[in-house]
Amino acid sequence: MKSSTSLLKLFAICAALALPLAEAAAQETGKIGFVSTERIFRDAAPAKAATAKIEQEFAKRDKELQDLASRIKNLSDKLEKDGPVLSETDRGRRQRELTEMDKDFQRKQREFREDLNQRRNEELSAVLERANRVIKQIAESEKYDIVFQEAVYVSPRIDITEKVIRALNK
Repeated sequence: MKSSTSLLKLFAICAALALPLAEAAAQETGKIGFVSTERIFRDAAPAKAATAKIEQEFAKRDKELQDLASRIKNLSDKLEKDGPVLSETDRGRRQRELTEMDKDFQRKQREFREDLNQRRNEELSAVLERANRVIKQIAESEKYDIVFQEAVYVSPRIDITEKVIRALNK
């Protein structure tokens, strides 16, 4: 019995000594927050407006590409259908025209994607800059020690994305 009492006393002393260390560790950790950039780009009004602006800006070129792809398909189908009755020179000429149209389409499609990606990056960069200013304001006003934007796992307890989205939507 005596040894179990001594053991309990030892545990009590260790717990009493560890308590200040735990409090100090908690104070050193500070206040942590997390913001999902993906959700901001998907849900914030400025990001939605930027996406709509880009879609409107590129709608005409997208339509032209779709029309060109449709014409190429129609010509290809017609060549396949008419091929057996065409002379060798006519068939060769049509195949070359089709090949040239397809090259032109591929080039225009590549340029379209490059231009679209560049504009999207420009617009989303502006949204991200604004979001970072809002995050900094929230962090300073609510005394966050650190706010992460990328993480493998995040507890909903520290996720402040919704606050940032509400501030951006104002």
